[in-house]
Amino acid sequence: MFTGLIEQIGIIKNIHAKSQGLVLSVDLVKLYPQVKLGDSVAINGVCLSATSLDANIAKFDVSGETLAKSTISSLKVGAKVNLELAMKADGRFGGHIVQGHVDGIAKLSSVKQQGDFLEVTFTAEQDIIRSLVPKGSVSINGVSLTVAKLGKRDFSIAIIPVTWQETNLSELRINDSVNIETDIIVKTIKSQLENMLDSRDGLTIEKLKSLGF
Repeated sequence: MFTGLIEQIGIIKNIHAKSQGLVLSVDLVKLYPQVKLGDSVAINGVCLSATSLDANIAKFDVSGETLAKSTISSLKVGAKVNLELAMKADGRFGGHIVQGHVDGIAKLSSVKQQGDFLEVTFTAEQDIIRSLVPKGSVSINGVSLTVAKLGKRDFSIAIIPVTWQETNLSELRINDSVNIETDIIVKTIKSQLENMLDSRDGLTIEKLKSLGF
């Protein structure tokens, strides 16, 4: 499990294709002394396991399922990636619960300066939008952020200068894709309600009352 607080920007050193997947070689920079073989590392929000270590370079196997769900397949050698090590049991929980299980991708549609802050807007598919709530949490390329505005096809976040500077979000350009993981708490509640309700009738106040809400 992760918290969405990025610890280091790493560099993709090599990408090697293999049957139904690929192998990423990543420069862990200052994090490498803390990583052991088999450890989980979030790379742009995707939880991967270190399969090989050589000084500061770690290799990670990436499955076809992960490639289909995330932006990993679009990475190039030299790309900057957000890195976070798995949270320690006695660590401080500074962000929100991030599993490293990406739900899908979104595309950057606009960046607006709002004083010292940036209002950044992304477009996404409906399954992503329906799992977001205003003022709720979302992980974008592994960064724990808060939904400031929620539309029918897009959502916006307010980013403080240090987050913009210390992550690879500042590298994004319009129409670039990012990994999205929605809040596990929201997803769990949504899933349970959908299981309890008849999908043909939808969610109504009357139905919620009949279920004891």
